[in-house]
Amino acid sequence: MNTSDDTRIDLRDPDGGRKHGGHGRLMIVCCVPMLAIAVILVATGVAGSGFVLAAVACAVMMAMMMRAMGHGDGNRG
Repeated sequence: MNTSDDTRIDLRDPDGGRKHGGHGRLMIVCCVPMLAIAVILVATGVAGSGFVLAAVACAVMMAMMMRAMGHGDGNRG
């Protein structure tokens, strides 16, 4: 094997060599469809209005968790 083109990621690097800007976008990509589906189900009468409240609470809890984690960059505040 040729090891001169070594592209391995250093596991000691907490960022994996990348920035954390993608985590916020990933949260939006995951939460927006859930919220849209909840609104559609309530609008069609399949689910009650509490379903939207649960979906919003889930998105808010996810945002709080993402902010509190600090993403390993040393900021725990």
